[in-house]
Amino acid sequence: MKIVRKQDGFTLIEMLIVLMIISVLLLIVVPNMSKNNDVANDKGCEATVKLIQAQVHAYKLENTSFPQNLDVLESEKYVEKITCPNGADVGYDASTGIVSTP
Repeated sequence: MKIVRKQDGFTLIEMLIVLMIISVLLLIVVPNMSKNNDVANDKGCEATVKLIQAQVHAYKLENTSFPQNLDVLESEKYVEKITCPNGADVGYDASTGIVSTP
């Protein structure tokens, strides 16, 4: 009489190996994702500064002078907000009309 062993499923060792591989992959992927998030915030801030700069020039065309501060652009509906996506305020020189990154 033969004893037949039925092998359904995974052993504990196989499951531990799979979990270890998944953990290593997560350790590699998660730091790269956070670095990409920082790059995206920087690019978003650059785009916001360019948009505000364009609106400063549009304001000057309509009013023949640069706005005294960026709050004027927001109150007169030239822009929705005058902050970068990461929450930083942008710089502005009223004498030259130049908008700069924080």
